[in-house]
Amino acid sequence: MSVVERGPAVARAVSPPVPARRQSPSPAKTVVVIAPLWLTIALGLWGIRRQNTMWGDESITCQLAHRDLSQIWHTAQHVDLVHALYYAVMHEIFGLFGGGLLTLRLPSVLAMSVAASGVGLLGLRLAGPRAGLLAGLVFPLLPQVQKYAQEGRSYAMVCALVTWATYALLVSVPHRARWRWAVYGSTMLLACLLHEFAVLALVAHGVTLVVSRLPRPVLRAWSVAAAGIVAGLLPLAIRSAAQSEQVSWIGGPVRLQYFLVVAVMGVACARAPLAVRGPVRLSALAVPILVLPGLLLLITSLVRPLFVDRYVLYSNIGIALLLGAWMDYFHRRQRSSRTAWIAAVAVLAALVQPSLSLRTPQSRSNDATAIGAAVREEGRPGDGLLYLPGQHRTLTAANPEDTRFLTDLALAQDPVSSNTLAGTELPARDIAARMLEFDRIVAVRAVGVNSPTNLQEEAKTSTLRRYFREYGTTHVNGARVTVYVRDDVPPPKAGPRANSPGASGGVTR
Repeated sequence: MSVVERGPAVARAVSPPVPARRQSPSPAKTVVVIAPLWLTIALGLWGIRRQNTMWGDESITCQLAHRDLSQIWHTAQHVDLVHALYYAVMHEIFGLFGGGLLTLRLPSVLAMSVAASGVGLLGLRLAGPRAGLLAGLVFPLLPQVQKYAQEGRSYAMVCALVTWATYALLVSVPHRARWRWAVYGSTMLLACLLHEFAVLALVAHGVTLVVSRLPRPVLRAWSVAAAGIVAGLLPLAIRSAAQSEQVSWIGGPVRLQYFLVVAVMGVACARAPLAVRGPVRLSALAVPILVLPGLLLLITSLVRPLFVDRYVLYSNIGIALLLGAWMDYFHRRQRSSRTAWIAAVAVLAALVQPSLSLRTPQSRSNDATAIGAAVREEGRPGDGLLYLPGQHRTLTAANPEDTRFLTDLALAQDPVSSNTLAGTELPARDIAARMLEFDRIVAVRAVGVNSPTNLQEEAKTSTLRRYFREYGTTHVNGARVTVYVRDDVPPPKAGPRANSPGASGGVTR
């Protein structure tokens, strides 16, 4: 054979292999990701301003995120260390987009939208495209999800991270690649650093793997990742334990009814023969993450009350998956879809009223905007200002103009310079002496909260009782704003607003 004849054969022998073309996402997968995302964004933007009001915890986010990073860190050494990372994230967001109400809440809307897409993908992987789409669409309709999607706190971000950590866990099970487990571990650790009760989802993941009877190498890989997560969280947990007074306001389980209802509903759905795809059954993943975190908090509450529904917001992943899979099962079982459509319309109609109420100021336990407005309305330039208790000074800090012309009688050092949330207060004797220098005092009294018993608070109440009389009280969501006048001062003449309604309630004289 000549050289010319051998040429093509040689060329074929040394030609590089053609790289395999990556498969594009299937249309079903695209819909499962996009549809829940946009539904959650739409619901999150609907009424996001809540009539331009802000509640107390959001006010704290706003105040701390406006401090620089060093001040946030120094404040966290005294109080609220568990939220320090979230405040740092919001500080950077405020620096880029400004510190308005939309900037405060939009990160939660986007985080919850990402969580909804993750729920859809979980359902797709566990039970098929239709179950995934239904689960992803159910998730943003849940009242608790709608509520915290519009809140300037860390819980929506934690929910998104736990959702995608759960998806990373499912992806890691069949492949067993170390980098996949590293992704799972780092995502879960970040969720725990944003709020340490996210570690309860780690317990649920472990139960899922055990009941699924997966091979020992998988359990070993998860154990290594879990150990890394706990080790990374441990310093924060130890330091924040010294700030346990931050949860002293929890007198018992807060909004326990929602958790009990969805837990019972989820367990009932899990009894149906749901679709199964892969080594992990949907019920084996969804039931533990729905039930275990809340149950563990309830058990802990037998020693110290810690159960608050938003601490385990991510448990809604479980109920969304179970409802989506149950509706898929119901659709497959019914020959006609008419019944399914009627049921869907009935559920949507039932959700209208809760969805509307969640977008009102009254849907939160207090209204910092209304409290500040009531102080501004009732106070006169030169009046004294008193907080009962002092820790609730944060309720009027969102808008400094509300208290600009009043004198804070108990304040020794302001919150920023003292690296605290509410500042530091004078000794009891000095507070009483300053109170007696004023003829009128505007007192802000938080309601529904156990007031601490200390010398400063006793001095405030006893001085008011002995030397002042109540002139009028404005009731607002979460507080009472009361004007006191000295007993030896003639009562002021009733002005035009003596009998006018307050910012969010009535005025009594």
